[in-house]
Amino acid sequence: VTHSIPACIGSMTINSKQLDNENPVSIFAVNNCYETVQDGTFFDGSGFAALVREGYKVRSDVNITLEFRTTAVHGVLLGVSSAKVDAIGLEIVHGKVLFHVNNGAGRITATYEPRGTNSLCDGKWHKLQANKSKHRISLIIDGNLVHTDNPYIQSTSADTNNPIYVGGYPADVKQNCLTSKSSFRGCLRNLVLTKGQHTELFDFSRAFDLRGVFPHSCPGAEH
Repeated sequence: VTHSIPACIGSMTINSKQLDNENPVSIFAVNNCYETVQDGTFFDGSGFAALVREGYKVRSDVNITLEFRTTAVHGVLLGVSSAKVDAIGLEIVHGKVLFHVNNGAGRITATYEPRGTNSLCDGKWHKLQANKSKHRISLIIDGNLVHTDNPYIQSTSADTNNPIYVGGYPADVKQNCLTSKSSFRGCLRNLVLTKGQHTELFDFSRAFDLRGVFPHSCPGAEH
């Protein structure tokens, strides 16, 4: 067994002596247990999850879906980059959702801005779908579609070869399609990347690097 148990453990005794959970000698990737818990992964705003150590190749087409819940107006959702300029990025900036794509010729951005008093940072779940099909990109938030024009129609492939960073990224890692360095604070669930017929649901407990991220435990309400 190589993964920790996604559960709450309490009242543990050894040889009739109760262990002191409040004052551990050392602690790693252990969060509070919540009275009300929802499915999802909690990001505490300090770190990130790193997936696909060998590198994820976006190339011509990718469809990303996820659900998020946050009260913060800034935060990185997802980034996949390369050593060059090719990259994709999803982020929340000033309460708007931005989907950036660079196929090598220049960055283009689809922006979703909530209308009126609607907010994406209200602590409620919101559905996101970001689609890149060659030079075309689109963003759907809670069923609302945003398109953007791409003047670089000859450039169709984002030749990425770096890991997928979710919720943030390390300080020494370059992300060519993210403008924010703010780590996401809130909950994410149902992250799915689809390429053609291949659909992959990502389990954050299997990330090769987790910092400030707690799989399978999402507090029912922000504290």
